[in-house]
Amino acid sequence: MQLAKLSQQAADAGSLGVIVRVDGGRGPAVEIARQAAWTKADHILKANDQFRMASNTKTLTATLILQLVAERKVGLADPVENWLPGVVPGGEAITIKMLLNHTSGLNDFLLHPDFLPSLLGLDRRRWTPEQLLALTTAQNPPGEQWSYSNANYQALGLVLEKATGQRLADLIEQRITRPLGMTHTYLATDAGWRAGHDHATGYEPDAEHLAPILPPGTPEGIGFAGPERNDHVNTTDMDVSSWTGAAGGMVSTAQDWDRFLTALMSGRLLPPAQMKQMRTTVAQDPADPKGDRYGLGLMEVRTPCGTVWGHTGGLPGYSSEIYTDGTGRRSVTVLNSTNFGVQLPAAATANKALVNAAACTMLGKPVPTTTTTTTTPTR
Repeated sequence: MQLAKLSQQAADAGSLGVIVRVDGGRGPAVEIARQAAWTKADHILKANDQFRMASNTKTLTATLILQLVAERKVGLADPVENWLPGVVPGGEAITIKMLLNHTSGLNDFLLHPDFLPSLLGLDRRRWTPEQLLALTTAQNPPGEQWSYSNANYQALGLVLEKATGQRLADLIEQRITRPLGMTHTYLATDAGWRAGHDHATGYEPDAEHLAPILPPGTPEGIGFAGPERNDHVNTTDMDVSSWTGAAGGMVSTAQDWDRFLTALMSGRLLPPAQMKQMRTTVAQDPADPKGDRYGLGLMEVRTPCGTVWGHTGGLPGYSSEIYTDGTGRRSVTVLNSTNFGVQLPAAATANKALVNAAACTMLGKPVPTTTTTTTTPTR
């Protein structure tokens, strides 16, 4: 099978562990798990292993906000300052909608010098959303330009808790995971993985191999903390829970997340008016109006075989691309056991071919032998 071959090629090229799930709406889903040979000593990867879903969490957070909009408990035009006085820089001019579609103008805190050690696992301090937002500054005027920022969804998590009086983890369980039977899905709130279900092992390149793919201006010689082997660092047990939350804290399986995304896109979680709001998109790159677009916590992505909807995600040791067709009846998931590693040239090329082939298989179209269009992960 071509997808199995492409999955193994991606694993060997640098993705290390690959899970693919394709549901074309015509019988049982195809599930594949492949991994680089040397990683088998750590864990035998299975198609139903738990992964850190990273920024796919944003789609779930946006769903919760839009449920509250439908219930008239929150307004998309509400200034953030009304909900979080003094917490979000420039919050008087930033609306809930701007947070949802990343047009708030807020920059990201991930590469802030005070936060970078936590991203690498070198600093184990526990962050609060308020502390993360304090690292954030305005880089663009609100409402003028799309710019991806995890700060937006840290703020939305606080809004959800204030509007409902519930903890975010409880809200997710009550409104999403329990009703949909997502028994292997939860919001991580501490360093450990919950017992009772296997999880994938995550890796990142060691400092020497990481350097070429880091953004300009990143301090030289930095690398991830953790056990090292085969030019990689095992990041499985990094505690990311305090700085991911509503922006990226969900743990799930390919099958469980498929339940969520297909339920959402088929209209089971939001009324039509809010579904329309979620799917109203802005260009991620104003210079490329035909390129990928972003709605309210939802990406509209062009593939060689058609448009898909969903999100991408990336955390140390884990990256993902999860999409459905426009009706929510068909879905595709590609998970990798590395985030920075999949950005290395050979791994990126192999993953591009795999994602495109999986998307075309979902859409019931021939897999292209060569492609010039691919998804653009937004972590």
